[in-house]
Amino acid sequence: MELDRPIVLATGNKGKIKEIQNLLSPFAVKIKSLKDFGPIPPVVEDGDTFEENAYKKAHFTAKVLGFPALADDSGLMVEALGGEPGVHSARYAGEGATDNDRNLKLLRAMEGVEDRKAVFACLIAIAVPRGPALIYEGRCEGLIAHEPKGENGFGFDPLFYYPPLKKTFGQMSMKEKNAISHRGKALAEVRDEFPKIITWLNQRLSEEP
Repeated sequence: MELDRPIVLATGNKGKIKEIQNLLSPFAVKIKSLKDFGPIPPVVEDGDTFEENAYKKAHFTAKVLGFPALADDSGLMVEALGGEPGVHSARYAGEGATDNDRNLKLLRAMEGVEDRKAVFACLIAIAVPRGPALIYEGRCEGLIAHEPKGENGFGFDPLFYYPPLKKTFGQMSMKEKNAISHRGKALAEVRDEFPKIITWLNQRLSEEP
């Protein structure tokens, strides 16, 4: 089963692009990202949930470029902070802030806090220019470390400690992380369903004007 058009990853984040391309490499489908196209207008991520934002990004990208699009919205929910930063994870330290800025802000917010439980969540939406999207979800439970550890990954990875492996995401190889991470689990669902997804996409695209 093949798809005669590429699927566009609705992101310019190099870390996400690498992880997603790695997981979908076994399939007969071309994977592109926003980096392969000219600039398109930014999506306003004003949804209240990861699912709303993922759908918005996938649907908007598909509509603008005319190709099926895959978008994920993911974030870190810290129990002691009432679920923050949540859907605001990427903007936690303000627009233009670096991963390091966000990690430092989180460490300051967690100073003296004993309950360090946290969950990484990932919602993936696969959309065509018109109509509904397919939605997949993955979660990973862990703890907020007291200091960043590891140089791998991106975002809050150096602070997210996964007890079963006794490592932060930042200390894991991509293979280790993909096996247990929130995005890895969501993408594993996508990978397992991919022949059906290709059938669905071919059907939906044949109905597009």
